Amino acid sequence: MKVALILEDMPESQEMLREVAQTAYPGVRVRCESSVAGALSIINQFQFDLALIDLSLPDGDGTTVVEAMASRFPASMIVVATIFDDDAHLFPALRAGAQGYLLKDQAPEQLVKQLRGISEGHPPLSPAIARRLLDHFYVAQRTGSSEVEAEYAQLSPREREVLVHLARGISIADIGVEIGISRHTVSDHVKNIYRKLNITSRAEAALQAKNMGLV
Repeated sequence: MKVALILEDMPESQEMLREVAQTAYPGVRVRCESSVAGALSIINQFQFDLALIDLSLPDGDGTTVVEAMASRFPASMIVVATIFDDDAHLFPALRAGAQGYLLKDQAPEQLVKQLRGISEGHPPLSPAIARRLLDHFYVAQRTGSSEVEAEYAQLSPREREVLVHLARGISIADIGVEIGISRHTVSDHVKNIYRKLNITSRAEAALQAKNMGLV
């Protein structure tokens, strides 16, 4: 990680997240913004490898920035950092393109550990959020196992293979190397997987793969 964006309007939380990012990735350059407008402006000027985005900002919803960053920097790691642990905030953020969801009320050392997990292929999810996601898909599986089977069936063998690698946090380029196809072909497979499963992020892909028994 070379450059990180922190979107947070509370000075104390902003400084805490800065320290977390710099501890997790020594040498990373950090740019801080406190508003949706400021963040949307800065992402048009600089490229970011990592973003820690709060959802409740004075001038709007941080999900707007998540969506804009996911579109502009598809290879970046976009992580929500918030106090909200409810479905009404979690799932819209994931659908917008967030690849992780951390709760700011955790100890900073826990946040550091979760961010470092990115390099090991672990989606940065607070334990409470991981449990909520698993519970959500467990209920879906219990009440609609035929739907899960149908989703599995509509994926080609190659798409299932790509989904497994996505779930493990492997980059698009490295997936291509692993399975012997170009990164552009991998990107096409990823688009098809997202469309067929109606998902928009790696976090959702990881959970879908787990739900299907692929990982």
